[in-house]
Amino acid sequence: MPDIGETLRDARMRAHIDVSEIEAKTKIRAKYLRALENEEWSLLPGPTFVKSFLRTYAQALGLDGKALVEQYRASHEHPSDSLLEPIVPTSQRPRQRDRGGRAGPPRPSRGYFALVGLIAVIIALLIYGLVSGGSSSKSKGSASTKTSRSTHKAKAKGGTAPGGGHRATSTTPAAFVYLSLEPEAPVYVCLLGDGGRKLIPGSELSAGERTATFRAHRFEINLGNNHVVMRVDGIARTVPASNEAIGYSITKAGGRKRLPPSQLPSCA
Repeated sequence: MPDIGETLRDARMRAHIDVSEIEAKTKIRAKYLRALENEEWSLLPGPTFVKSFLRTYAQALGLDGKALVEQYRASHEHPSDSLLEPIVPTSQRPRQRDRGGRAGPPRPSRGYFALVGLIAVIIALLIYGLVSGGSSSKSKGSASTKTSRSTHKAKAKGGTAPGGGHRATSTTPAAFVYLSLEPEAPVYVCLLGDGGRKLIPGSELSAGERTATFRAHRFEINLGNNHVVMRVDGIARTVPASNEAIGYSITKAGGRKRLPPSQLPSCA
């Protein structure tokens, strides 16, 4: 039986879906989605969240969420009776007596029920905070984007201002492009993002190694050979064979453009 993380990752890759798209659809943060795919259970808040996130992620990919949850329970969850232990020792509790005067089994105290209720409320609040956190951040980003677009539209109309000057014009900023790499053999990579930020600072990646999905308005990449698959916005792009280093400029609007040797980025 395939591992849980492998099942999720393979289903997502077959559907050509990026983690960011699943994050937007399920409202589960990307770092938790990656933790599920890598089976890094220690990075998740706890078994309750693992099962909830597993079920939601699986349903988003068209998988059987119940089956994955059962597989997790069987492989990784250990039963714990800590929440069922009485708060007051049995020997100190007053025993209820039936009509015949015989002592019956002790009943849980009010403190026990209060503690269980408090734990349930805390768990519910944590789940709500984790799920709604990603949604609220995206709502703020959406509101900011709408305000920016309105401002750019007003400026783009041009014309003459009342004081005789010209109104400033502007264009909508370029959209983000997403990029990840899947080496098929050892390959040297220098990857620069917006402002020349080094995302992969001239490192050699091993065969089978998968990078994170990077986001930027523009990428510049220098590859030592063609043994790598580039995923641009979730679409696999191969690199043609070459006897020299290969470089590309990647944007949302312009796609992937080959760079001449003199313009290859350097991470030195």
